[in-house]
Amino acid sequence: MSQLTDLPAWQNLADHFEKVKDLHMRDLFAQAPDRFDRFSLRLNDILFDFSKNRVTDETMRLLLALAEACDVEQWRDRMFAGEPVNHTEQRAVLHTALRNQSGQPMMVEGVDVMPEVQSELARAKDLAEAIRTRRWRGASNQPITDVVSIGIGGSNLGPLMATEALRPYAIHDLRIHYVSNIDENHIINTLEGLNPETTLFIVASKSFTTQEAMVNAATAREWLLNKIPNELDLRRHLVAVTANVDAAEAFGIARENVFKMWDWVGGRYSMWSAIGLPIAISIGPENFDDLLSGAFAVDEHFRTAPLSENIPVIMALLGVWYNNFFGAESLAVLPYDQNMHRFPAYLQQADMESNGKQVDRQGSAVDYTTGPVLFGEIGIASQHAFYQLLHQGTKLVP
Repeated sequence: MSQLTDLPAWQNLADHFEKVKDLHMRDLFAQAPDRFDRFSLRLNDILFDFSKNRVTDETMRLLLALAEACDVEQWRDRMFAGEPVNHTEQRAVLHTALRNQSGQPMMVEGVDVMPEVQSELARAKDLAEAIRTRRWRGASNQPITDVVSIGIGGSNLGPLMATEALRPYAIHDLRIHYVSNIDENHIINTLEGLNPETTLFIVASKSFTTQEAMVNAATAREWLLNKIPNELDLRRHLVAVTANVDAAEAFGIARENVFKMWDWVGGRYSMWSAIGLPIAISIGPENFDDLLSGAFAVDEHFRTAPLSENIPVIMALLGVWYNNFFGAESLAVLPYDQNMHRFPAYLQQADMESNGKQVDRQGSAVDYTTGPVLFGEIGIASQHAFYQLLHQGTKLVP
């Protein structure tokens, strides 16, 4: 297979860049008063406005031609079909099954995974409802007041981001905490002021071997045993979400308290599974269903929309344009809603861990840039922190 940069579509973009690289945004709007209408899309109540990007109609035509030359539609369809598009591990990449609302099967190695996905989600929502309604009781028959989710990476960043973002929907006399750092201060600071008899721990680890998660889980278990010496009573205070059910049981978590995830779900795409249990506890099963429905709506848009009207595809192509042709090495994500303050950290993993490669599918070294350094912070605070560099510095930062 030839290099991406050998494709005529890439060469056409390189030639085009030389013609438009010095165009100013003011001129683009002056030349086309209807620019917003031409360079914006809507999906339900989402407005995607890309009119303030350094692109013309010709730029978009050439970027879409590159996507077609790279068989983006075919690779998308193979992913949705459950084919092993993860070549390194020969696995499917089917996180879309976690929020599939179509009623249609989704196949992995000839098996419909939807019945098991729906069963585990139903179990997670049942537990969330039992905790929220105070039916789930601790060892001393007291209701749960605090939930501590122990995990790292995808088992932490997604649920933490969503719990914070959806705070207006939360039940406010039930506190959700997240512990990820192996430094003992994180869990010690979290447990200060908590009561073991009213605390539930969720150990979220796909492999159930990740060092950070297991060290913190052991600390939590010891903390519980100081107040609840009967190990059988720990079943009221310990649950797990993992693909390694046997390891969770060996750790001392009752099998009925173990929720399953699958090796065809990458951790950074897992919050729509039982990994999202703390989200469901916080906002309730009905709101969690709405979260799944929103994700499904975007999946369907990505799966069915023409490339020229496909928001995820256009976002990706703009990244290729800035990263490789303008030489922009970073991407700033700057939410202004305070509840979205963990969104940049979540996207760092989703983008940088996915695109941080130096070889292609065949294992050959690439001669193009595969992904930006993504950074960000709450916008209003950033205005008094690093916006000077964005507005007056020498670097181009999309």
